[in-house]
Amino acid sequence: MRLVVGEEKLYFVYMMASRKNGTLYMGVTSQLVGRAYQHREGVLPGLTKRYRVNRLVYYEVFQDVFAAIQREKTIKKWPRQWKINLIERENPDWADLYPTIAGPP
Repeated sequence: MRLVVGEEKLYFVYMMASRKNGTLYMGVTSQLVGRAYQHREGVLPGLTKRYRVNRLVYYEVFQDVFAAIQREKTIKKWPRQWKINLIERENPDWADLYPTIAGPP
């Protein structure tokens, strides 16, 4: 599913986690539901599959792809604790947000 506003695409900066305070992965996508699904199911080889980083714990929405990419680069440079604080400000229990964006099965 691709979310759009009118004719504009939306872009997402997102963080996946293996568990609360576990391994974190950050990315940018225009297809958050599909991308989170790929991480959850371990479809793609790499860090998220190897460390079972399969819980969507945080995301931000952007209308400008360049703003999304810049935000991701900024957050990636942050110390780990700042990233944890960002997650916990919006999602204190580190709940998996995938069901809230994917809709009913």
